[in-house]
Amino acid sequence: MDWQFNGLPLHVLFVHGVVVLVPVAALAAVLAAVWPAARRRIGIVAPVLALVALVLVPLTVEAGEWLAQRVAATPLLGTHMDLARTLLPWAIALFALATVQWGWHRFVVTPEARWSGVLRGAQTRTALTVVIAVLVILVAVASTVAVVAIGESGTRAVWLNSFQ
Repeated sequence: MDWQFNGLPLHVLFVHGVVVLVPVAALAAVLAAVWPAARRRIGIVAPVLALVALVLVPLTVEAGEWLAQRVAATPLLGTHMDLARTLLPWAIALFALATVQWGWHRFVVTPEARWSGVLRGAQTRTALTVVIAVLVILVAVASTVAVVAIGESGTRAVWLNSFQ
C-alpha cells in the first residue's frame, strides 16, 4: 500500500492521532475509575476513544515502516521503530480495561444495573471495583509513558542535529 496522502507520508498524520488519543483515552479511563461524577458523564466515551486509538496504532506503525524504507537508516530511527512496536499491547490493554470498567459500572455495580444481583456481597463488589481501577490506572500510566518515549525517540530521529 502507498502510505501517503497528497504527497505527505501518512505516518506524519496518523502519529498525531495516536499522540492525542492514547493519553486522552487513558485520562478518561482514570477519571472514570476514581471519580463517580466523571464516570457518569464519561460513560462509554473512554472505551470508544481507546478503540479509535487502538485502530490507529497499527496503522501508524505500518505507515512508519513504509516511511522508514524511504529515509536514511540511523540508530535513532531503529530505536524509534523498536519502541513503536511496543505500543500495540498497551493500546489493547487500555481498550480492554476501559471496556471492562465501563461494563462493570454499567451492568454490575450500580443498584439499577442489569446484573447487580450477580455479586451480592458488597465487599466483593468493592474489591473487584478497586482491582479494576488499579489495573486501569497502571495501564493508563504505562500507555502514556510509552507514547511519550516513542514520540521523544521519533523527534530525536528526525530533528537531532538537523538544524543550526
